[in-house]
Parts: sequence; structure tokens; C-alpha cells
Amino acid sequence: MDVIRGWHGSEAGEGSARTCGASAALGNFDGVHRGHQALLAAARKAAPGAPLAVVSFEPHPRRFFQPDAAPFRLTSAEARPRVLASLGVERLYALPFDRALAAMSPEAFARDVLAEGLGLGHVVVGADFHFGKGRAGTAQMLAELGQRFGFGVTIEPMRGGPGGAFSSTAIRQALRTGHPVAAARALGRWHGISGRVAQGDRRGRELGYPTANLDFGEQLVPAFGVYAARVTVHEGPHAGRHDGVASIGERPTFGYNKPNFEVHLFDFAGDLYGAEITAELIAFLRGEERFDSIAALVAQMDRDSVEARAALAAAGEPWREEGDLR
Repeated sequence: MDVIRGWHGSEAGEGSARTCGASAALGNFDGVHRGHQALLAAARKAAPGAPLAVVSFEPHPRRFFQPDAAPFRLTSAEARPRVLASLGVERLYALPFDRALAAMSPEAFARDVLAEGLGLGHVVVGADFHFGKGRAGTAQMLAELGQRFGFGVTIEPMRGGPGGAFSSTAIRQALRTGHPVAAARALGRWHGISGRVAQGDRRGRELGYPTANLDFGEQLVPAFGVYAARVTVHEGPHAGRHDGVASIGERPTFGYNKPNFEVHLFDFAGDLYGAEITAELIAFLRGEERFDSIAALVAQMDRDSVEARAALAAAGEPWREEGDLR
């Protein structure tokens, strides 16, 4: 995938062959959930011969306007291109969201960025889309501006299932309350936490359960507890998929700490330090607990591993359930 950071100058300028003519879905695309995937399908259908693209923002506008907000992203900036590429997206326009972009009027954004800066041939947005200073622009306004500035616009209705509309907000709530299956139904895949494996305190190795440790960074911290997990190692000699059991929390048995993510890979031997991985949360097994002894903790970890293996063996693809999309 071609990641283009900017809409003018050296990265993407008027008439650039690197940017012109794409059919693009426009939005924040946090999570790249099934509603976002419907926008991509509409963009592909609107211009079958054009490059399929996404126009999004970095940092997320919420982080720009609320710099002190707790981590909330469903998909890290590093993981999002990988997810989009798996869906057939050829170009990601990652527009730097700064004070100048935030102050643009809807008309200026449509003319200067979408038409002249990126040279888009077609744009797809959801019916609830807003843009421009103060979110003054609407989807219908964008359609009218597209007619003026030479690009087509498709407005897609909201999509959802029995649990309601597919939205990043609803997915965050599902994860915060320990419901990874509900999150997966809206995402169209299992929710994954991504990053490079960092050096931990090696306590898991001492207990017979070595773990790969990740820093959440800007990613949402799901409900504290133990999960059945499926890990993809994206690079290196151990690249591939591995089953495991993960823990999210403050490790109260060893004193309260910064929220941490660690995952033990079953039947695995090797060094993952520095490797890029994604750990998918398949099933919530139990909440975080404090144990009175190391022996009691290890005994519970043994039980967690048995339960995680069973959950992983039984896991299907809940987003493919009949009648789940409207």
C-alpha cells in the first residue's frame, strides 16, 4: 500500500500522478469496522477502474482537540495501513490534522484538499459524516461541493446488526466491559492489540509462563482480566499465528503497576523481543485477581491455559452469523 502523508507539497501536490483519480472513502477509520468496510465497498463499486483509497487523519482529531484524553484508539497508526491493505486498499492519505486543517471551512477542504490537493475522482462518506471547521459540513453539503469542484460523491447509509449501528464508540464500550465477541461482530474480525514486543520484568519466565509484553500506547485498554488470545507475529523467524493466553491489568499480586498487556504463547520457544505482533482477543475468561501466594497464582494460570485452549478451539467467526448485517 502507498501511504501518502499530506495533501500538498512534496508528498502530494496538484496533478501528482501518485494521488490523482482515486476513489476514496473518507473518515477517521478507527477500528476499520464493518461500517467502514461498507464505505470501501461503495468506493470500489463507484469507480471500479480507479485506485481504492482511504482519506483519514493523523493524529486522530479527538487527540488534537482533547490532548489529555485517555488512550482510545482501536487501531494504532502503525497497524491501520496493514488492516486497510488486507481489505484491498491501495492508497492511504494520512492527512496531518493540525490547527490549519481544523480551521478549514467545508468549502476550502473540499476544494483545496480533496479536489486540488489530492485530485480525487470520487469520495464516499457515511450519512452522519461531518467535516470542516466546527464540523459545519454535512454529507449532503459535500455532495454539492463535489459537483462544483469536479469529484463524485456517494453517501452511504449507516450499517448495523442486532446490537445496533456499527461504530467505534460501541466497540470501545464492548471492549471496556469485557465483551470481545460483541466487538468482533461490529469489527468484522477479532480486536487486536498491536505493537513491538518490549522487555518485561521476566517474572512470567520465572513462573513457567514466559510472555510477550506490549505497551498500549494510544490504544484503548480493554477490561482488566485474562483472555484467550491468538497472536500474529508479523516478521522474523517466528512469523505466523500462535495461540495463547493473555493478561491485561496492573498485576496486583506484585503490587499495582501501570496497565500492562502480556501474552503467553502456547508450545512456543524463541525470542520475540522487538518483533511486531498483533494479539487478538478471542474470549474473556475472568477478571483480574490478586493472589495470596505465587503457588495459587501459578495454579490459576494452569487453569486459565486449559480454558483458553478450549475457547480458541471453539471460536468461530461471529461476524458471519446469518442476519447480522442490515
